[in-house]
Amino acid sequence: MSRIHQISAGFLPLLDSAVLVAARELGFAAKEGIDLRLTRENSWASIRDRLAVGHFNVAHMLAPMPIACNLGLTPLAARTIAPMALGLGGNAVTVSHLLWDEMRAQGASPDFDPRSTGAALAAVMARRKATGKPPLRFGVVHPHSGHNYELRYWLAACGVDPDSDIEIVIVPPSYMADALGARRIDGYCVGEPWNTAAVAKGVGRIVTTKARLWRSSPEKVLGVAAEWAEEQPEALSALLRALYRAAAWCGDSGNHGELAELMARPAFVDCPAEWLKPALTGLIRTGDGGEVATQDFFLPHAKAATFPWKSHALWFYSQMVRWGQVEAAQAHEAVARESYRPDLYRQALRDLGVALPGANAKVEGALVTETPVGSAGASLVLGPDGFFDGQVFDPDRVADYIRSQMAVTPKE
Repeated sequence: MSRIHQISAGFLPLLDSAVLVAARELGFAAKEGIDLRLTRENSWASIRDRLAVGHFNVAHMLAPMPIACNLGLTPLAARTIAPMALGLGGNAVTVSHLLWDEMRAQGASPDFDPRSTGAALAAVMARRKATGKPPLRFGVVHPHSGHNYELRYWLAACGVDPDSDIEIVIVPPSYMADALGARRIDGYCVGEPWNTAAVAKGVGRIVTTKARLWRSSPEKVLGVAAEWAEEQPEALSALLRALYRAAAWCGDSGNHGELAELMARPAFVDCPAEWLKPALTGLIRTGDGGEVATQDFFLPHAKAATFPWKSHALWFYSQMVRWGQVEAAQAHEAVARESYRPDLYRQALRDLGVALPGANAKVEGALVTETPVGSAGASLVLGPDGFFDGQVFDPDRVADYIRSQMAVTPKE
């Protein structure tokens, strides 16, 4: 064994930090010669800033955040790369029982169907506006988060203008259920277990899921300080191998009971283990006595869940442009594309004999069924993927996609 690599990592109390936690607690990191030191934080801004100033080498990070950092959209912006994803899916949209009753009266389906629930929510908003009531307030965890972009995408596709018909505010993940219960917000989009927390506390009803809005989409990535990655390539490769093996362990259904108990500990998510099990099984408790079986709700390993697809990065960039966070420019598109680093992922894992995609990007929405695809190493199955409204994102035609989205974005 070569020298021990000390690696500091920040994380938030969410189920999708499981790959980092399992790597540390189950010895996958140690087997690669890594002393992985985990620090729990409560906000994504803290994660971002502590990575930028050198407190962390790597971090559990919102999938769009490295792009935002590299585009200079964040305070203390520092070059950040994403050489690995930490899973697909894992979040949902939850509303208060009062709002759910209003949505149900407008025809909302109980089975998480985003078209039905989105249309019902749009109808509720229209009635509030017509009667002079203030707009509904929804929480997301950060402006540069998949939660923000997916919530906006869903609302806009259902005829709602996210910039005027609703108020979107920032709330840390673990505070969401309490904010809903205190009536400070009417709904939210967040990762698990903080939707199930609202169900368990009797304050909320889950109305749709990320797996229904954009199937097989990324939620968190391994954010890495680019300067550290360049100075410590051996340590980074060792970490990626450890995390890949941890992801495989987390993805094995036979380990889900143990994983739930591990993640429930005070040092990690600090919640009842029962709150973590719905996401792991895909049997999601709705909050009004029902359950909805949700395929691919959270994937830590299967379907190339840890591969950093450049098409994912480019879609997030397209939404940054759509919602006015950055101007459309070829240079900005290039920054987004290069923020995700599948080359480093391949380099680290090439000798493990694992399934590696044959391409670095894919058309999002092209796979309507589970599909074997070309890969190096073991066989690889991808899909189904894509957006609930049937739209397709071609990473080779980003500018055309942005123009088409801007054309249909609701306006006053």
